[in-house]
Amino acid sequence: MPSPWRPPNLPARLHRSARLEDRMHAVVERLLRRRGWLPRVLPYVGYGTDGWVRVLGRVLLTPPGTRRRDVERGRGWRRFFCATANGVPVTIEINGTVHQVTSGRGGYIDEVVEAVLPAGWATAHLSAQGCAQADAPLRVVSPTARIGIVSDIDDTVVITAMPRPLVAAWNTMMLPEASRRAVPGMAELYESVLAQDEDAFVVYVSTGAWNVAPALSDFLARHGFPHGPLLLTDWGPTADSWFRSGRGHKRTQLLRLMAELPQLTWVLIGDDGQHDPDLYAEAVAACPGRVSAVLIRQLTAAQQVLTHGTPEPLPEKAPAPSAPELRAPDGYALLAKLRARA
Repeated sequence: MPSPWRPPNLPARLHRSARLEDRMHAVVERLLRRRGWLPRVLPYVGYGTDGWVRVLGRVLLTPPGTRRRDVERGRGWRRFFCATANGVPVTIEINGTVHQVTSGRGGYIDEVVEAVLPAGWATAHLSAQGCAQADAPLRVVSPTARIGIVSDIDDTVVITAMPRPLVAAWNTMMLPEASRRAVPGMAELYESVLAQDEDAFVVYVSTGAWNVAPALSDFLARHGFPHGPLLLTDWGPTADSWFRSGRGHKRTQLLRLMAELPQLTWVLIGDDGQHDPDLYAEAVAACPGRVSAVLIRQLTAAQQVLTHGTPEPLPEKAPAPSAPELRAPDGYALLAKLRARA
C-alpha cells in the first residue's frame, strides 16, 4: 500500500528569494561542470513500512577523484560550503526494482517509492549520471510495531545551546564533533522505552541543517543512541518565504509520521529551549490517542540564557490529559518519572 501522506501544494511561482538562489546555484553549477566536477549522491537514512519507503539523499558536485568518505564526512565549516546539483536524474534500486527520480531544489532527494521489504533494515542503492553508487539505509517498520519515538536533537540529546544564532553557528560549524557533550541519561531513557517493543521505531526531527547529518549520525552512534532516520531541514529560502520555518518543519514532520505509521503510539521527546512543548501539545490535540507520553528536558538557567536570553525557564504547561507531560533536567530523572507513572 502507498504512503497516505500527500505533500502540500507548492505556490505556482517561487518566492523571489528562491528564484535568486536558484539562479546563483545554476551559475556555480555551470562553472564547476566546465572544470570537470561530477555529481555524487550523499545518502541519508530513510524509512517506510509495508509497501513503500521514503528515500532521502542529496546530489552534490565534487571534483574528479573525490573519495566517498570525503563526501560523507566533511568536517566543521566545510560542510556548509558544498555545491549542489538540481534537476539531476537519479536511479534508485531497491531489492531489484528500479525507480527514476530527479533531484529537487538544493539537490535534495525526498521520494516515496513502492517497495516490498521485510521489517528491519534494508538498503536503497542510489546513483546519478554514472557516479559511484551510494547506499542509503532504510528502516522498514513492522505493521505489528506498537511504539515509536520522535526525538528532538539540539539540547535534547546533545548540548548545543540552540537557537541563539552566533552560539549555534559556532557550535555547529567550528567545534569538532568529539568535543560535543551528550545530555546525561538520554541514551538510557531511549533504550528503556524501545525495550518495550522489539519492533519499536525511533526518528530524530530537528531544525538543524542537512549539512550536519553525517556528523550527527556519528555522534548518536558514539554515545549509544538508537539508530534511526534524521529529518532535518535546509537553512536557505523556500518556495514561499525568505527563510524556512523551523517550527513549521517540525509540525509537518510530526503530522506526516503519524499519518504514515498509524500502527504506532508515539513518545515525543524534546526540551523547553525552543517550541517543543507547544508543538507536542498540538500533536496530541490533532491526533487523539496517538501519543502516550511527552517527555521534556528542562534546561538550566544558564542554558536558558543561551537559548532565550532570559534567566528563567519558561513556565510549565498543564499536562495534556490524554498524554501525560513529564519534565526533568536529564534522561535519568525523566526515566525515573516515567517508571513511576507506569
